[in-house]
Amino acid sequence: MTAPKHFMRAAPRTLGMALASSALIGGLLVSASAQADRDGWPSSFTMGTASQGGTYYIYGSGWANLIADELGDISGGGEVTGGPTQNLALVHNGDISFGMATMGPAADAMSGESPLAPGVVMDNACAIFPMYETPFSITALSSSGITSISEIPDGARIGFGPSGSTSDTYFPAILEELGIDFERRNGGWTDLGGQLQDGLLDVIAFAAGIPIPAVSQLEVQTNVNIIEFTEEEQQAAIDAFPVSEFMIPADTYETLEEDARAVSMWNFAIARCDLPEDFVYEVTRITMENNDKMMDVHRSAATTIPENVVHNTVMPFHPGAARWFNENGYEIDDDMIR
Repeated sequence: MTAPKHFMRAAPRTLGMALASSALIGGLLVSASAQADRDGWPSSFTMGTASQGGTYYIYGSGWANLIADELGDISGGGEVTGGPTQNLALVHNGDISFGMATMGPAADAMSGESPLAPGVVMDNACAIFPMYETPFSITALSSSGITSISEIPDGARIGFGPSGSTSDTYFPAILEELGIDFERRNGGWTDLGGQLQDGLLDVIAFAAGIPIPAVSQLEVQTNVNIIEFTEEEQQAAIDAFPVSEFMIPADTYETLEEDARAVSMWNFAIARCDLPEDFVYEVTRITMENNDKMMDVHRSAATTIPENVVHNTVMPFHPGAARWFNENGYEIDDDMIR
């Protein structure tokens, strides 16, 4: 029996409506599933950085903007802080979600030796990904006549960055180890750069990712000397402190004519250990898979790559971060996962 013509015409329309309805339902299910996957995720986050004018602030603020853009419906931003030591405390206490820390202060925090909270083991801070090495470098005005560490005069006024920062924690001790007598000054890098230019400081001892914005700005406005370590000074620092040898590439600053010898300490991004695993997995994935975008944030992100995950030997990794590294062939031992 042949079907009526009106039925044959109606069938394609009915099928189309069914398909459209099916697609709509499927889309709603996918949307609901995606939403469910983000249950417990924060609606916003903060990355603890350091003072304005330093690499931490530029790197951390740019990173937070990148993560927020990629996630789409979560806002994020950088926050001015006192640097790694304070970031570790803020993350541990749950005041901020993420922070930036060098491995020296991280080791102190893990062992309850943070100067901000002596005796408190900061075990709610976990590593998530490698950032870059922090070189320890010294800058003076060319007019000062200081061209080497040994030429720094007794009683020199030296700016060491914000109080409690990596620079302020380790650089004074390094210079004391090298026999330098000085007056200790603290402040943000931009402010210290202005004080150096105004003759209120003799030297600035920077521990920050390169190029340091404050040094680049000084180069534009006046003549400076970027002072390198001798081989003997470098080795003395390595023997006494958790630092390694480093060469500042000549193309980092206009002032440098050749690579400058220094020492350095690795930086890692950190997170609250109780953040959702899937959230931290996504944050790690976005960072590790978008190095070109990270390089747009700051040149120091050239080393923000998975291979450098091996440089953290003191902090446990967040499970979400560890999952991404292990899935992608960068093995993290179980005893290094929170």
